[in-house]
Amino acid sequence: MSNHLSAEVEKILPEDIINTLQSGYKVFQGEHDQFDDMIKHSSTLLRKASRSFTPVQLVIGIALLATVAVIAVAKTAEALDDNK
Repeated sequence: MSNHLSAEVEKILPEDIINTLQSGYKVFQGEHDQFDDMIKHSSTLLRKASRSFTPVQLVIGIALLATVAVIAVAKTAEALDDNK
C-alpha cells in the first residue's frame, strides 16, 4: 500500500510542467529574481521524470528540450536584430 501511495505522489502533474515553463519564461523575460524558482521547479520535474522514464527516454527528452531552447533563443536573437 505504501509503495502505491509513493508512486502516486511522484506522478508528473500538469502543474509541474506549467510551473517550470512559467518560471523559465519569466527568467527569459529578464525577471532574474525568478531564477531560484525556475531551478526549483525544473529540478522537481526532472526528479519525477527520472523515476518515470528509462534512461534512454530521459536522455532523448532532455536533448529535445535543449534543441527547442536553442531554436527559441536563435529566433529571439534574430527578432531582436531585426528590430534594430
